Amino acid sequence: MDRTLLSGASGPTFTEALRAAGVLPSVRTPIEPVLFKIFDLIGENYPTMVLSREGARATKGWSVDAVRSAAEAAVAPLLERVLPYVAGELAAHRAAGRAVVLATTTPLDWVRPFAAVLGFDDVVATQYANNGTTYLGAIDGEYVWGRGKARAVRAWSEDHGVDLGESFAYSDSYYDIPLLSMVGHPTVVNPDPRLMGVALLRRWPTRYLDVPPRVPKLAGFEPQRAVMMLVRPELFPWVRFRIHGTRRLPDTGAGIVVANHRSYFDPLAIGFALAKRGRPVRFLGKKEVFDAPIVGDFAAAMGGIRVDRGTGSDAPLRAAETALAAGDLVAMMPQGTIPRGHAFFDPQLTGRWGAAKLAAATGAPLIPIGLWNTEAVWPRSSKVPNVTNVLNPPLVTVRVGKPFHPSSDDVVEATAEMMERITALLPPEAREYRAPTPDELARATPSGMLAEDSAESTRRPGHDA
Repeated sequence: MDRTLLSGASGPTFTEALRAAGVLPSVRTPIEPVLFKIFDLIGENYPTMVLSREGARATKGWSVDAVRSAAEAAVAPLLERVLPYVAGELAAHRAAGRAVVLATTTPLDWVRPFAAVLGFDDVVATQYANNGTTYLGAIDGEYVWGRGKARAVRAWSEDHGVDLGESFAYSDSYYDIPLLSMVGHPTVVNPDPRLMGVALLRRWPTRYLDVPPRVPKLAGFEPQRAVMMLVRPELFPWVRFRIHGTRRLPDTGAGIVVANHRSYFDPLAIGFALAKRGRPVRFLGKKEVFDAPIVGDFAAAMGGIRVDRGTGSDAPLRAAETALAAGDLVAMMPQGTIPRGHAFFDPQLTGRWGAAKLAAATGAPLIPIGLWNTEAVWPRSSKVPNVTNVLNPPLVTVRVGKPFHPSSDDVVEATAEMMERITALLPPEAREYRAPTPDELARATPSGMLAEDSAESTRRPGHDA
Protein backbone atom coordinates (compact mmCIF):
# COMPACT_ATOMS: atom_id res chain seq x y z
CA MET A 1 0.00 0.00 0.00
CA ASP A 2 2.61 2.57 1.10
CA ARG A 3 4.71 3.93 -1.79
CA THR A 4 2.67 1.81 -4.20
CA LEU A 5 -0.83 3.23 -3.82
CA LEU A 6 0.22 6.17 -1.65
CA SER A 7 2.88 8.82 -2.08
CA GLY A 8 4.65 7.66 1.09
CA ALA A 9 4.15 6.08 4.48
CA SER A 10 0.61 5.75 5.82
CA GLY A 11 1.97 5.49 9.36
CA PRO A 12 1.75 9.21 10.21
CA THR A 13 -1.89 9.32 9.15
CA PHE A 14 -2.90 6.24 11.15
CA THR A 15 -0.87 7.42 14.15
CA GLU A 16 -2.63 10.79 14.23
CA ALA A 17 -6.03 9.13 13.87
CA LEU A 18 -5.25 6.75 16.76
CA ARG A 19 -4.16 9.70 18.90
CA ALA A 20 -7.33 11.60 18.08
CA ALA A 21 -9.35 8.52 19.07
CA GLY A 22 -7.54 8.34 22.42
CA VAL A 23 -5.88 5.02 21.61
CA LEU A 24 -2.34 6.41 21.61
CA PRO A 25 -0.93 8.97 24.05
CA SER A 26 -0.91 12.53 22.78
CA VAL A 27 2.86 12.95 23.26
CA ARG A 28 4.87 12.08 20.15
CA THR A 29 8.18 10.28 20.45
CA PRO A 30 11.12 12.05 18.71
CA ILE A 31 12.00 8.96 16.67
CA GLU A 32 8.60 8.75 14.90
CA PRO A 33 9.18 11.36 12.17
CA VAL A 34 12.69 10.02 11.57
CA LEU A 35 11.44 6.49 10.95
CA PHE A 36 8.68 7.66 8.63
CA LYS A 37 11.10 9.86 6.68
CA ILE A 38 13.49 6.94 6.20
CA PHE A 39 10.59 4.86 4.92
CA ASP A 40 9.54 7.56 2.46
CA LEU A 41 13.08 7.77 1.09
CA ILE A 42 14.13 4.13 0.82
CA GLY A 43 11.02 2.06 1.49
CA GLU A 44 10.74 -0.97 3.76
CA ASN A 45 13.77 -2.18 5.66
CA TYR A 46 14.25 -5.23 7.85
CA PRO A 47 14.82 -3.52 11.24
CA THR A 48 11.71 -1.33 11.08
CA MET A 49 9.50 -4.16 9.85
CA VAL A 50 10.68 -6.43 12.66
CA LEU A 51 9.96 -3.59 15.06
CA SER A 52 6.53 -3.22 13.49
CA ARG A 53 5.84 -6.91 14.01
CA GLU A 54 6.80 -6.71 17.68
CA GLY A 55 4.59 -3.65 17.97
CA ALA A 56 1.56 -5.93 17.94
CA ARG A 57 2.26 -6.57 21.61
CA ALA A 58 1.71 -2.88 22.35
CA THR A 59 -1.88 -3.14 21.16
CA LYS A 60 -2.87 -5.37 24.10
CA GLY A 61 -5.88 -3.84 25.77
CA TRP A 62 -6.69 -1.41 22.95
CA SER A 63 -10.37 -0.97 22.21
CA VAL A 64 -11.37 -2.62 18.93
CA ASP A 65 -14.16 -0.10 18.39
CA ALA A 66 -11.81 2.85 19.00
CA VAL A 67 -9.27 1.51 16.51
CA ARG A 68 -11.94 0.91 13.88
CA SER A 69 -13.29 4.41 14.45
CA ALA A 70 -9.77 5.80 13.97
CA ALA A 71 -9.45 3.80 10.76
CA GLU A 72 -12.63 5.43 9.42
CA ALA A 73 -11.26 8.88 10.31
CA ALA A 74 -8.01 8.10 8.48
CA VAL A 75 -9.73 7.41 5.15
CA ALA A 76 -10.10 11.03 4.00
CA PRO A 77 -6.45 12.07 4.58
CA LEU A 78 -5.24 8.80 3.04
CA LEU A 79 -7.32 9.38 -0.08
CA GLU A 80 -5.61 12.73 -0.54
CA ARG A 81 -2.29 10.87 -0.85
CA VAL A 82 -3.41 8.22 -3.35
CA LEU A 83 -1.22 8.49 -6.44
CA PRO A 84 -3.00 10.03 -9.45
CA TYR A 85 -2.96 7.03 -11.79
CA VAL A 86 -4.05 4.43 -9.22
CA ALA A 87 -7.75 4.81 -10.07
CA GLY A 88 -7.12 4.24 -13.77
CA GLU A 89 -5.01 1.15 -13.09
CA LEU A 90 -7.66 -0.36 -10.83
CA ALA A 91 -10.40 0.46 -13.33
CA ALA A 92 -8.50 -1.27 -16.13
CA HIS A 93 -8.31 -4.51 -14.12
CA ARG A 94 -11.98 -4.33 -13.17
CA ALA A 95 -12.90 -3.77 -16.82
CA ALA A 96 -10.94 -6.94 -17.68
CA GLY A 97 -13.03 -8.89 -15.16
CA ARG A 98 -10.30 -9.33 -12.57
CA ALA A 99 -10.78 -9.21 -8.81
CA VAL A 100 -8.71 -6.42 -7.23
CA VAL A 101 -7.18 -7.37 -3.86
CA LEU A 102 -5.07 -5.27 -1.50
CA ALA A 103 -2.22 -7.22 0.16
CA THR A 104 -0.56 -5.22 2.92
CA THR A 105 1.33 -5.53 6.16
CA THR A 106 -0.90 -2.85 7.68
CA PRO A 107 -3.36 -4.38 10.19
CA LEU A 108 -6.69 -5.38 8.68
CA ASP A 109 -8.83 -3.28 11.02
CA TRP A 110 -6.79 -0.21 10.12
CA VAL A 111 -6.88 -0.58 6.38
CA ARG A 112 -10.27 -2.14 5.64
CA PRO A 113 -12.27 1.15 5.41
CA PHE A 114 -9.68 2.70 3.08
CA ALA A 115 -9.71 -0.37 0.83
CA ALA A 116 -13.51 -0.32 0.72
CA VAL A 117 -13.62 3.29 -0.46
CA LEU A 118 -11.09 2.53 -3.22
CA GLY A 119 -13.28 -0.36 -4.34
CA PHE A 120 -11.02 -3.31 -3.56
CA ASP A 121 -12.82 -6.65 -3.72
CA ASP A 122 -10.92 -8.05 -0.76
CA VAL A 123 -8.01 -7.38 1.59
CA VAL A 124 -5.16 -9.70 2.62
CA ALA A 125 -3.63 -8.07 5.69
CA THR A 126 -2.05 -8.72 9.06
CA GLN A 127 -4.72 -9.49 11.63
CA TYR A 128 -4.31 -8.51 15.27
CA ALA A 129 -5.90 -11.05 17.59
CA ASN A 130 -8.86 -9.74 19.58
CA ASN A 131 -11.77 -11.01 21.63
CA GLY A 132 -14.30 -8.75 19.93
CA THR A 133 -13.80 -5.96 22.45
CA THR A 134 -10.08 -5.53 22.98
CA TYR A 135 -6.87 -6.58 21.26
CA LEU A 136 -4.84 -9.39 22.81
CA GLY A 137 -1.34 -8.20 21.91
CA ALA A 138 -0.66 -10.92 19.33
CA ILE A 139 -0.90 -11.61 15.62
CA ASP A 140 -3.58 -13.99 14.41
CA GLY A 141 -2.13 -15.96 11.48
CA GLU A 142 0.52 -14.68 9.09
CA TYR A 143 2.44 -11.49 9.54
CA VAL A 144 1.73 -10.29 6.01
CA TRP A 145 5.20 -9.17 5.01
CA GLY A 146 7.94 -10.68 2.85
CA ARG A 147 7.51 -14.44 2.52
CA GLY A 148 4.57 -14.23 4.89
CA LYS A 149 2.76 -11.99 2.43
CA ALA A 150 3.47 -14.43 -0.40
CA ARG A 151 2.08 -17.30 1.67
CA ALA A 152 -1.01 -15.31 2.61
CA VAL A 153 -1.70 -14.34 -1.00
CA ARG A 154 -1.21 -17.93 -2.18
CA ALA A 155 -3.64 -19.14 0.48
CA TRP A 156 -6.19 -16.52 -0.60
CA SER A 157 -5.83 -17.50 -4.26
CA GLU A 158 -6.35 -21.20 -3.45
CA ASP A 159 -9.44 -20.40 -1.38
CA HIS A 160 -10.92 -18.30 -4.22
CA GLY A 161 -9.87 -20.42 -7.18
CA VAL A 162 -7.57 -17.76 -8.65
CA ASP A 163 -4.71 -18.78 -10.96
CA LEU A 164 -1.63 -16.84 -9.86
CA GLY A 165 -0.02 -17.55 -13.23
CA GLU A 166 -2.68 -15.34 -14.80
CA SER A 167 -2.57 -12.74 -12.03
CA PHE A 168 -0.89 -9.36 -11.63
CA ALA A 169 1.02 -8.06 -8.62
CA TYR A 170 2.38 -4.60 -7.83
CA SER A 171 4.95 -3.67 -5.19
CA ASP A 172 7.64 -1.14 -4.34
CA SER A 173 9.53 -3.37 -1.91
CA TYR A 174 12.54 -5.65 -2.26
CA TYR A 175 10.94 -7.86 0.38
CA ASP A 176 8.00 -8.57 -1.95
CA ILE A 177 10.17 -10.44 -4.45
CA PRO A 178 8.59 -13.77 -3.36
CA LEU A 179 5.14 -12.33 -4.15
CA LEU A 180 6.21 -10.83 -7.46
CA SER A 181 7.96 -14.05 -8.47
CA MET A 182 4.90 -16.24 -8.10
CA VAL A 183 2.54 -14.30 -10.38
CA GLY A 184 2.45 -14.25 -14.15
CA HIS A 185 2.51 -10.46 -14.44
CA PRO A 186 4.75 -8.78 -11.84
CA THR A 187 5.11 -5.00 -11.89
CA VAL A 188 7.35 -2.91 -9.67
CA VAL A 189 5.99 0.49 -8.65
CA ASN A 190 8.22 3.29 -7.40
CA PRO A 191 10.74 0.58 -6.45
CA ASP A 192 13.35 0.85 -3.73
CA PRO A 193 16.95 0.66 -5.05
CA ARG A 194 17.39 -3.08 -4.42
CA LEU A 195 14.11 -3.99 -6.11
CA MET A 196 15.01 -1.78 -9.06
CA GLY A 197 18.15 -3.84 -9.59
CA VAL A 198 16.20 -7.11 -9.46
CA ALA A 199 13.58 -5.72 -11.83
CA LEU A 200 16.25 -4.84 -14.38
CA LEU A 201 17.77 -8.32 -14.19
CA ARG A 202 14.42 -10.07 -14.47
CA ARG A 203 13.01 -7.57 -16.97
CA TRP A 204 10.00 -6.82 -14.81
CA PRO A 205 8.12 -3.71 -15.96
CA THR A 206 8.38 -0.60 -13.80
CA ARG A 207 5.53 1.82 -13.17
CA TYR A 208 5.23 5.13 -11.38
CA LEU A 209 1.59 5.71 -10.59
CA ASP A 210 1.97 9.48 -10.29
CA VAL A 211 2.67 9.65 -14.06
CA PRO A 212 1.16 7.92 -17.13
CA PRO A 213 2.27 4.46 -18.31
CA ARG A 214 5.69 4.29 -20.04
CA VAL A 215 6.83 7.49 -18.31
CA PRO A 216 10.04 6.80 -16.33
CA LYS A 217 11.36 8.69 -13.32
CA LEU A 218 14.90 10.01 -13.05
CA ALA A 219 16.05 10.90 -9.53
CA GLY A 220 12.40 11.17 -8.59
CA PHE A 221 11.41 13.44 -11.49
CA GLU A 222 9.63 12.60 -14.71
CA PRO A 223 11.59 13.64 -17.84
CA GLN A 224 9.10 16.32 -18.84
CA ARG A 225 9.75 18.26 -15.65
CA ALA A 226 13.49 18.09 -16.33
CA VAL A 227 12.93 19.27 -19.89
CA MET A 228 10.75 22.12 -18.63
CA MET A 229 13.77 23.47 -16.77
CA LEU A 230 15.60 23.67 -20.10
CA VAL A 231 12.75 25.34 -21.98
CA ARG A 232 14.22 28.81 -21.73
CA PRO A 233 14.21 31.44 -24.50
CA GLU A 234 17.95 32.00 -24.31
CA LEU A 235 18.51 28.39 -25.33
CA PHE A 236 16.59 29.01 -28.57
CA PRO A 237 18.36 31.99 -30.19
CA TRP A 238 16.80 31.17 -33.56
CA VAL A 239 13.29 32.14 -32.38
CA ARG A 240 11.75 34.87 -30.24
CA PHE A 241 8.68 34.25 -28.10
CA ARG A 242 5.91 36.55 -27.00
CA ILE A 243 3.65 34.71 -24.58
CA HIS A 244 0.45 36.19 -23.14
CA GLY A 245 -2.06 34.98 -20.56
CA THR A 246 -0.16 32.20 -18.82
CA ARG A 247 -1.90 33.21 -15.58
CA ARG A 248 -5.03 31.67 -17.13
CA LEU A 249 -3.44 28.24 -17.04
CA PRO A 250 -4.55 26.51 -13.82
CA ASP A 251 -1.88 25.78 -11.22
CA THR A 252 -3.49 22.41 -10.48
CA GLY A 253 -6.26 20.23 -11.76
CA ALA A 254 -7.37 18.87 -15.09
CA GLY A 255 -7.75 20.85 -18.28
CA ILE A 256 -7.85 20.29 -22.04
CA VAL A 257 -5.45 22.58 -23.88
CA VAL A 258 -6.60 23.17 -27.47
CA ALA A 259 -4.67 25.18 -30.05
CA ASN A 260 -4.58 25.87 -33.76
CA HIS A 261 -2.01 23.95 -35.77
CA ARG A 262 0.44 25.77 -38.05
CA SER A 263 3.74 23.96 -37.67
CA TYR A 264 5.66 21.02 -36.26
CA PHE A 265 7.03 23.62 -33.85
CA ASP A 266 3.61 24.09 -32.20
CA PRO A 267 4.06 21.57 -29.33
CA LEU A 268 7.26 23.29 -28.25
CA ALA A 269 5.57 26.69 -28.40
CA ILE A 270 2.78 25.39 -26.17
CA GLY A 271 5.41 23.82 -23.93
CA PHE A 272 7.01 27.22 -23.41
CA ALA A 273 3.71 28.60 -22.10
CA LEU A 274 3.06 25.63 -19.82
CA ALA A 275 6.63 25.65 -18.51
CA LYS A 276 5.95 29.13 -17.12
CA ARG A 277 3.31 27.52 -14.89
CA GLY A 278 5.36 24.41 -14.15
CA ARG A 279 2.64 22.11 -15.53
CA PRO A 280 3.47 18.91 -17.40
CA VAL A 281 1.11 18.20 -20.28
CA ARG A 282 0.03 15.02 -22.05
CA PHE A 283 0.05 15.65 -25.80
CA LEU A 284 -2.07 13.62 -28.18
CA GLY A 285 0.14 12.95 -31.19
CA LYS A 286 -0.04 10.96 -34.40
CA LYS A 287 1.19 7.38 -34.31
CA GLU A 288 3.98 8.07 -36.79
CA VAL A 289 5.78 10.04 -34.09
CA PHE A 290 5.43 7.28 -31.49
CA ASP A 291 6.45 4.57 -33.94
CA ALA A 292 9.64 6.34 -34.98
CA PRO A 293 12.93 5.07 -33.49
CA ILE A 294 14.25 7.11 -30.54
CA VAL A 295 11.75 9.94 -31.14
CA GLY A 296 8.86 7.60 -30.32
CA ASP A 297 10.44 6.48 -27.05
CA PHE A 298 11.05 10.12 -26.13
CA ALA A 299 7.42 11.05 -26.92
CA ALA A 300 6.18 8.19 -24.72
CA ALA A 301 8.58 9.11 -21.91
CA MET A 302 7.16 12.63 -22.02
CA GLY A 303 3.70 11.22 -21.35
CA GLY A 304 2.36 11.55 -24.88
CA ILE A 305 -0.77 9.73 -26.05
CA ARG A 306 -0.54 7.84 -29.35
CA VAL A 307 -3.28 8.52 -31.91
CA ASP A 308 -3.78 6.23 -34.90
CA ARG A 309 -5.67 8.58 -37.18
CA GLY A 310 -8.34 7.15 -39.43
CA THR A 311 -8.98 3.96 -37.43
CA GLY A 312 -11.89 5.28 -35.39
CA SER A 313 -10.33 3.87 -32.21
CA ASP A 314 -11.43 5.51 -28.99
CA ALA A 315 -8.29 4.35 -27.15
CA PRO A 316 -6.64 7.82 -27.30
CA LEU A 317 -9.70 9.47 -25.76
CA ARG A 318 -9.82 6.80 -23.03
CA ALA A 319 -6.14 7.42 -22.27
CA ALA A 320 -6.82 11.16 -22.22
CA GLU A 321 -9.75 10.62 -19.85
CA THR A 322 -7.46 8.70 -17.51
CA ALA A 323 -4.91 11.52 -17.58
CA LEU A 324 -7.60 14.10 -16.83
CA ALA A 325 -8.99 11.97 -14.00
CA ALA A 326 -5.46 12.02 -12.57
CA GLY A 327 -5.53 15.83 -12.59
CA ASP A 328 -3.22 16.29 -15.57
CA LEU A 329 -3.41 18.69 -18.48
CA VAL A 330 -4.05 17.14 -21.89
CA ALA A 331 -3.15 19.01 -25.08
CA MET A 332 -4.51 18.41 -28.55
CA MET A 333 -4.73 20.13 -31.91
CA PRO A 334 -8.42 19.95 -32.91
CA GLN A 335 -7.55 20.54 -36.57
CA GLY A 336 -5.91 17.12 -36.48
CA THR A 337 -3.12 17.99 -38.85
CA ILE A 338 -1.41 21.10 -40.18
CA PRO A 339 -3.64 22.50 -42.95
CA ARG A 340 -2.03 22.09 -46.35
CA GLY A 341 -1.78 24.42 -49.30
CA HIS A 342 -4.67 26.87 -49.69
CA ALA A 343 -6.37 25.52 -46.53
CA PHE A 344 -3.45 26.86 -44.50
CA PHE A 345 -4.52 30.42 -45.39
CA ASP A 346 -8.23 29.91 -44.73
CA PRO A 347 -9.28 32.24 -41.86
CA GLN A 348 -12.13 29.86 -40.97
CA LEU A 349 -10.66 27.27 -38.59
CA THR A 350 -12.49 23.95 -38.46
CA GLY A 351 -11.84 21.18 -36.01
CA ARG A 352 -12.61 17.58 -35.24
CA TRP A 353 -14.86 16.58 -32.40
CA GLY A 354 -12.43 14.79 -30.07
CA ALA A 355 -11.81 17.71 -27.72
CA ALA A 356 -15.52 18.45 -27.38
CA LYS A 357 -16.24 14.78 -26.66
CA LEU A 358 -13.46 14.69 -24.09
CA ALA A 359 -14.77 17.81 -22.35
CA ALA A 360 -18.30 16.37 -22.25
CA ALA A 361 -17.10 13.02 -20.90
CA THR A 362 -14.87 14.41 -18.15
CA GLY A 363 -16.20 17.85 -17.27
CA ALA A 364 -12.69 19.27 -17.69
CA PRO A 365 -12.52 22.83 -19.04
CA LEU A 366 -11.19 23.63 -22.48
CA ILE A 367 -8.23 26.02 -22.46
CA PRO A 368 -7.81 27.71 -25.86
CA ILE A 369 -4.40 28.79 -27.13
CA GLY A 370 -3.75 30.84 -30.25
CA LEU A 371 -0.44 30.22 -32.03
CA TRP A 372 0.96 32.53 -34.67
CA ASN A 373 4.00 32.46 -36.96
CA THR A 374 5.33 29.10 -35.80
CA GLU A 375 5.57 28.17 -39.49
CA ALA A 376 8.37 30.74 -39.83
CA VAL A 377 10.44 28.49 -37.57
CA TRP A 378 9.41 25.14 -39.02
CA PRO A 379 7.29 25.24 -42.18
CA ARG A 380 5.13 22.33 -43.36
CA SER A 381 7.47 21.79 -46.30
CA SER A 382 10.54 21.17 -44.14
CA LYS A 383 11.61 18.05 -42.27
CA VAL A 384 13.67 20.07 -39.76
CA PRO A 385 13.33 23.53 -38.16
CA ASN A 386 15.41 26.47 -39.27
CA VAL A 387 17.92 26.94 -36.46
CA THR A 388 20.35 29.12 -38.39
CA ASN A 389 18.46 32.40 -38.26
CA VAL A 390 19.97 33.82 -35.08
CA LEU A 391 20.56 37.36 -36.38
CA ASN A 392 16.94 38.09 -37.23
CA PRO A 393 14.87 35.33 -35.59
CA PRO A 394 11.12 35.17 -36.29
CA LEU A 395 8.67 36.21 -33.59
CA VAL A 396 6.30 33.47 -32.41
CA THR A 397 3.21 34.56 -30.50
CA VAL A 398 1.43 32.34 -27.97
CA ARG A 399 -1.77 33.66 -26.43
CA VAL A 400 -3.65 31.72 -23.73
CA GLY A 401 -7.39 32.25 -23.49
CA LYS A 402 -9.77 31.90 -20.57
CA PRO A 403 -10.73 28.31 -19.68
CA PHE A 404 -14.36 27.56 -20.54
CA HIS A 405 -16.99 24.87 -20.67
CA PRO A 406 -18.85 24.60 -24.01
CA SER A 407 -22.27 26.22 -23.95
CA SER A 408 -23.78 23.33 -25.93
CA ASP A 409 -23.81 19.58 -25.44
CA ASP A 410 -23.85 19.08 -29.20
CA VAL A 411 -20.30 18.19 -30.34
CA VAL A 412 -20.65 20.11 -33.60
CA GLU A 413 -21.71 23.29 -31.84
CA ALA A 414 -19.18 22.82 -29.04
CA THR A 415 -16.39 22.32 -31.57
CA ALA A 416 -17.42 25.42 -33.49
CA GLU A 417 -17.41 27.46 -30.28
CA MET A 418 -13.95 26.14 -29.39
CA MET A 419 -12.52 27.04 -32.80
CA GLU A 420 -14.06 30.52 -32.57
CA ARG A 421 -12.37 31.08 -29.22
CA ILE A 422 -9.03 29.96 -30.64
CA THR A 423 -9.48 32.25 -33.65
CA ALA A 424 -10.22 35.18 -31.35
CA LEU A 425 -6.74 34.77 -29.84
CA LEU A 426 -5.01 35.22 -33.20
CA PRO A 427 -3.91 38.59 -34.65
CA PRO A 428 -6.34 40.49 -36.94
CA GLU A 429 -4.60 39.37 -40.13
CA ALA A 430 -5.45 35.75 -39.26
CA ARG A 431 -9.15 36.54 -39.68
CA GLU A 432 -8.85 37.98 -43.18
CA TYR A 433 -8.25 35.96 -46.32
CA ARG A 434 -5.44 36.92 -48.64
CA ALA A 435 -4.23 35.08 -51.70
CA PRO A 436 -0.93 33.31 -50.92
CA THR A 437 2.04 33.52 -53.24
CA PRO A 438 3.31 30.36 -54.96
CA ASP A 439 6.27 30.30 -52.56
CA GLU A 440 3.96 30.52 -49.55
CA LEU A 441 1.82 27.70 -50.94
CA ALA A 442 4.91 25.57 -51.43
CA ARG A 443 6.01 26.15 -47.84
CA ALA A 444 2.54 25.11 -46.64
CA THR A 445 2.64 21.68 -48.29
CA PRO A 446 4.72 18.60 -47.44
CA SER A 447 8.06 18.78 -49.28
CA GLY A 448 6.71 21.71 -51.24
CA MET A 449 4.54 19.42 -53.41
CA LEU A 450 1.49 21.51 -54.33
CA ALA A 451 -0.35 18.49 -55.75
CA GLU A 452 -0.98 17.20 -52.23
CA ASP A 453 -3.29 20.15 -51.59
CA SER A 454 -6.22 18.36 -53.24
CA ALA A 455 -6.91 15.95 -50.36
CA GLU A 456 -7.32 18.65 -47.74
CA SER A 457 -11.07 19.15 -48.12
CA THR A 458 -11.78 15.48 -47.29
CA ARG A 459 -9.98 15.62 -43.94
CA ARG A 460 -12.26 17.79 -41.84
CA PRO A 461 -14.44 18.52 -40.01
CA GLY A 462 -15.51 15.78 -37.63
CA HIS A 463 -13.98 12.35 -37.82
CA ASP A 464 -10.34 11.43 -38.39
CA ALA A 465 -11.16 9.89 -41.76
